[in-house]
Amino acid sequence: MSRPIATIFDAYGTLLNVHSAMERHAARLGPAWQALSQEWRVKQLEYSFVRSLAGPAHHRDFAQLTDDALAFVAARHGIEDARLLADLRAAYRSLNAYPEVPATLAALRKSGIACAILSNGSPPMLAEGVAAAGLTDVLDDVLSVESVGVFKPDRRVYQLAVDRFGASSPAQLAFVSSNAWDAFGAAGFGFRVFWINRVRQPEEYGLRARVTELADLAALPVHLGA
Repeated sequence: MSRPIATIFDAYGTLLNVHSAMERHAARLGPAWQALSQEWRVKQLEYSFVRSLAGPAHHRDFAQLTDDALAFVAARHGIEDARLLADLRAAYRSLNAYPEVPATLAALRKSGIACAILSNGSPPMLAEGVAAAGLTDVLDDVLSVESVGVFKPDRRVYQLAVDRFGASSPAQLAFVSSNAWDAFGAAGFGFRVFWINRVRQPEEYGLRARVTELADLAALPVHLGA
């Protein structure tokens, strides 16, 4: 299979560890912090799906949805420490990159394969997150859904990457996501998709027949001929 002209990465959960925000404050949250973090993530994504389906008038950017989801989780679990909640919101803007991410992106770019993010995140949120994770110099672009005002897996979002890199078809681009729903949407759009299944979750959407499944990003350059 020919090398892609660019590799497009999801940001949250793929390059950036969404659970690192609560992990930093685990001592203050208590032993249930991992369950709380997972609930925060689920509610955040639920809000993005519901607002996309409800129409343009109901769109709010991902930074707002992230804060709204945290407020819901805090209220449900009786977390009333305003300082803690402020610290969690700030931590989400500076998530840790997964350990293999910088080297993987650097290897791809060194081989001539461009690297870009295509994310639900808003531009300011992404700029802050990319800088905090030390990824600015290993990315060719950061694309946000705010250009089209709807969240993934809407096809208009995936088209942003095709337009940015002047691809004649989606198949000229590799797409990488740890989110099964995102991998499914990207495969349906026509990208060559890599599903990063870090936590060995069960298959969904018949993905294994349509995408390449990897445990992390380390082997990606080999698969792309870098």
